[in-house]
Amino acid sequence: MFKEPREALGFSWDQLGDIAIGRPHLGDATSATIYRLMQYTLRDVLIRRLGPKAAGDIFYEAGKRAGEEFCKHLLDPKLEFNAFIAQLQERLKENGVGIFRVEEASLEDLTLQITVAEDLDCSGLPVSDEMVCDYDEGFIAGILETYTGEPIRAKEIDCWASGARICRFRAVRDEKKD
Repeated sequence: MFKEPREALGFSWDQLGDIAIGRPHLGDATSATIYRLMQYTLRDVLIRRLGPKAAGDIFYEAGKRAGEEFCKHLLDPKLEFNAFIAQLQERLKENGVGIFRVEEASLEDLTLQITVAEDLDCSGLPVSDEMVCDYDEGFIAGILETYTGEPIRAKEIDCWASGARICRFRAVRDEKKD
C-alpha cells in the first residue's frame, strides 16, 4: 500500500477500508490497551532510531493528517462554532477518543484552550514527567485548521502522564506557517 517513497502525505480516508466487510463479527471496536500497544511500541522505536524530537514531530504530523481527515469525513465544517464544537464533542466521545471541552475561546484571535478527559492516548498512564500527546496535538490542530481554514498550532500544556490527570491543549493561529 505505501511501498513507494513520497514527498507529500499520501493517506486518504478510503485506505481505512470497509470495516463492515472486513470485520463482520468484530466490527469497528478495539480496546484502548491494544491501541496503546501499537502507539507506544511505535513511539519507542521512533525515539530510539530518530530521537525524541523527531519522533514527536512524526506523531504530530500524523495526528494532524488524521485530524484533517476526521473533520472532513465525520464532522460538518460548515456549522457555526458552537454547533461544530458540540458535534466534535459527540464524535470524539462516541469513538472513544475522549471527553472534549473548550475552556476558553477567542475566535477573533483564533486561540482556544481545550481539555480532553479520559484521553485515549494517555489517561491512566503512570506519571513519567513527560508530555506524551504529540499525536493529539496534531489531531486537534488538523481538525481546527480544517474547520477554520487558518493555520493552527496546538501544544499540550498539561498531560495525564506528567501528573496533571487531564490533558490540556492551547491551540493558536500559527503565524510561522507558510
